[in-house]
Amino acid sequence: MTDPCDLTAVDARRLIGDKRLSPVELLESCIARIESVNPAVNAMVTKAYDRAREEAKAAEDAVMSGDELPPLHGLPVGIKDLDDTDGIRTTYGSMLYKDNIPDEDEQVVAAARHAGGIIIGKTNTPEFGAGGNTNNALFGPTRNPFNTELTCGGSSGGSGVALATGMAPLCQGSDTGGSLRLPATFNGVVAHRPSPGVVPAGCRDVAYTTYQTQGPMARTVADASLFLTALAERSAVDPMSFPLDPMQFLKVQDVDLGSLRVAFSEDLGCAPTAQSVRRTFRERVALFHSAFAVAEDKDPDFEGILDVFWLLRGIYMLAKHNERIDQYGPELNPNVRSNYEAATQMNITDVGWAAKQQLVLYQKFQTWFEDYDVLICPGVTVTPFPFDQLYPTEIDGAPMENYVHWAGLTSSLTVMGNPVVALPCGYDESGTPFGIQVVGKPYQDRFTLGVAHALEQIFNSNSTLKRPAPDIAKLAS
Repeated sequence: MTDPCDLTAVDARRLIGDKRLSPVELLESCIARIESVNPAVNAMVTKAYDRAREEAKAAEDAVMSGDELPPLHGLPVGIKDLDDTDGIRTTYGSMLYKDNIPDEDEQVVAAARHAGGIIIGKTNTPEFGAGGNTNNALFGPTRNPFNTELTCGGSSGGSGVALATGMAPLCQGSDTGGSLRLPATFNGVVAHRPSPGVVPAGCRDVAYTTYQTQGPMARTVADASLFLTALAERSAVDPMSFPLDPMQFLKVQDVDLGSLRVAFSEDLGCAPTAQSVRRTFRERVALFHSAFAVAEDKDPDFEGILDVFWLLRGIYMLAKHNERIDQYGPELNPNVRSNYEAATQMNITDVGWAAKQQLVLYQKFQTWFEDYDVLICPGVTVTPFPFDQLYPTEIDGAPMENYVHWAGLTSSLTVMGNPVVALPCGYDESGTPFGIQVVGKPYQDRFTLGVAHALEQIFNSNSTLKRPAPDIAKLAS
């Protein structure tokens, strides 16, 4: 029999609305899973059980009273430890904030609560979210549930692991260079990186940028879309935000794959990608490419895009850390220190070139999309590496230029800002989850989610393609 914590968010919410599942029962099932599995993986670093139990009881009472129920009513939600939570410790993965308890929710947290979500706890992140491996001096590493000697990815690694192991049906994450998509891929779950402004971010460090975004993570595309219903809204405090109807995401759009023109790319023409990843990608594509009207191998023109990402990231790092860099001690996440120091040495002429080149590449990419409805590429350039390794320093013998170079499959798409769904697609050659990125046209988030959902249905009927699941009994032993 399926434990309530293993239900999809859509199924759990339907059962709650039908009075066949109590929010209290669901919450207690998630708490039991956290208590049994978290010691092995270290995903949920701060627990908020007392308040969650009060809210679950209130949610149950609302159901029994026949009240109108919001979209996430009674669903436990994990929040990345970068986002402020009223009354719940928020550390940003840093010793500097180990006792920090905010008195106000960050905007996405408030939105999740308003939609009926129950905050069950905070999920682990590298210090200040800098890095593709979730490890910090305060809480230690979060481990991959498929092989606890390996990384879960980052920086939303705690959220990815919490979902994969059934600690919560929904988790929130954020993404600058791949922080939603990397852990989704490494843990076999779904993440959606929205078009800029779909999900407002009041805590943004740079006003107008495709870099910083918040987004939903879940175990299915329908669940991620449901969560997006709560997170998407117009906000006056985010200059990237714009008017939209969040209820469009309540039900995933039906998409006929047989009418679509699709481009496949192993490396986006720019990203250093391991041969093992390329092989797995080709093998998986061969199993589902016939679902489309047109399926072609075609790279976009991303010449120089990794340099663009690195140079413009310097602006973000200076804006985020300049006022407090002197407070940081020797235990600071080396990624923060190295990126900050590199940013101080950047030539303003080079940064100006990067800003101009971003526009040039964006315009070329959108013109490229005139021939295709969607682009599909691998989720990550490598298979999961050891959890105590900061980042891959080489790929197939080729050295990486900096700590984000290895993440070129995700960072290049960050520069463009198109909506992207990270979708599980079986196992890789190492026995850990493999995944793809489904890239849509700007602001076609609902359509992009619909394409991913239609692919997910195909994957579910094929043992090689279906979403992997970790051995919960082994983790709990």
